[in-house]
Amino acid sequence: MQSTPSTMKGTLIRSFFSLWIVTLAWIIIQQVINVSASRNQRNEEKKILDELLCQETRDKKCVKDVYDRRIRPSGSANYSDSQNANMSDPDKDGPCVVTVNIMVRSISKISDLDMEYSTQLTFRQEWTDTRLSFTHHFNRTGIKAITLQEPERIWKPDIFFKNEKEGHIHEMILPNVFIRLGHEGSVLFSLRLSLVLSCMMNLKYYPLDKQECAIVMASYGYTESDIVFVWKEKGPVQVAPLHLPTFELDKNETGICTSKTATGTYSCIELKLTFRREFSFYLIQIYIPCIMLVIVSWVSFWLDPNAIPARVSLGVTTLLTMATQISGINATLPPVSYIKAIDVWTGVCLFFVFGALLEFALVNYASRSDAHRVARKKHEEHSCSPHTDHQYRQVEHVLGGQIEWDPPWQRKWESRLESKSNGFPFPNSDNTLTVRSSIMKPFQQQQQQSKGGIISTPIIDSKYHRIDAQNEKKPQWLDRWLRNFQSRSKRIDVLARITFPTMFSLFNLVYWLAYVRYSPEKNK
Repeated sequence: MQSTPSTMKGTLIRSFFSLWIVTLAWIIIQQVINVSASRNQRNEEKKILDELLCQETRDKKCVKDVYDRRIRPSGSANYSDSQNANMSDPDKDGPCVVTVNIMVRSISKISDLDMEYSTQLTFRQEWTDTRLSFTHHFNRTGIKAITLQEPERIWKPDIFFKNEKEGHIHEMILPNVFIRLGHEGSVLFSLRLSLVLSCMMNLKYYPLDKQECAIVMASYGYTESDIVFVWKEKGPVQVAPLHLPTFELDKNETGICTSKTATGTYSCIELKLTFRREFSFYLIQIYIPCIMLVIVSWVSFWLDPNAIPARVSLGVTTLLTMATQISGINATLPPVSYIKAIDVWTGVCLFFVFGALLEFALVNYASRSDAHRVARKKHEEHSCSPHTDHQYRQVEHVLGGQIEWDPPWQRKWESRLESKSNGFPFPNSDNTLTVRSSIMKPFQQQQQQSKGGIISTPIIDSKYHRIDAQNEKKPQWLDRWLRNFQSRSKRIDVLARITFPTMFSLFNLVYWLAYVRYSPEKNK
């Protein structure tokens, strides 16, 4: 009997449908088995916890504890061996070794004024407590670890942060505390903390500095014979990406800081965080504005000496602005006894601004002196005879003759300075006056009898000869250049235009070499 195509098609459909039914039934059976196993595992975990922590329960509450959290777990006698640090020796009891690792989640603020910083950490501790071992249950059920929701029921290390100012454990939405018990007795205790920690900063190179801030952890009551803290061998510190406004985390280092006190030796570990200050903020907010203020104060050198209101207002305004800038900088820094790099910068900038104001005072005084000298010359032109007598008296004074007192307006220091630098008028044979600088070398005529008559031999006085020799050494180009400016006030302004920028440029060169190139990597 031959099968038709329709019969074969129906057979395939029935076979496919039967296979689908069997597969679906197998999936349902597996799910039921998994749910049952899961329920059995939860029951096993409850049994394990009851066996480890509570001997008798009533109304779902423990009325008789098995585990005594007042007693620290037994430790390892050979705790210095890193491979066996967490292994307990039943024959020898040593200190409980607690392995620590930290994850730095964020650093929100670093305060120079209060010398503190705020950070958020995930703080983890691991140790071994043989009283919490359930290896026999692991061999039977395969349960490797159990999460404990009641951390107060077991013993925990009494670690504390030595440089803590404020701190709290996060409790939103539930307390961020986690305890995991391993089948071999290992305990992992993890919690999330927010801390405000003190950081003693050295601001000698501020704002071109690096600051080293630490997280110091130690046992509060247990001595080193009871508890020893060590860093985890692999990955003791994890740092999340940080975005600080004025600092950048340069590096982190772990260390040991075990301390001895009058009550014993206590185990201590520390994490050193090195922060490098971002200089671009201070360049824009402090250094460039100070440079601009100094340059603005130099504009006074190009103003007319008679523009008194403009030059005074410019000098006073820049001086007050510079003082306000310094006050704002000092308000953000603690009062320290040493000089900071920013103090050197602002102090020198203030000195240059103040020097520009003093330069105007000197220019104003020189301008008034020039006006008095011009008026005196006009007065002397109209009174030739008194003027001639006055010149003779000056010559007699230089040559060691008797001095006669002149009127006050003739005894000013600038008139004497001018007469000494330009030479005294000396009478010629025709009773005219000639200004000769050689009068600074007075001649003493010595008459000698000779056959031909009387010969006058000039004998040079050594004192005035030295003065004249010094004047001859004066550069000629400087004299020619200064003669281009008739008034002394103009000469002072021109010299200030050259001197102030040159000195400020030299200061910048020395400053940046000293504080950038030769500054130490660490300021402790």
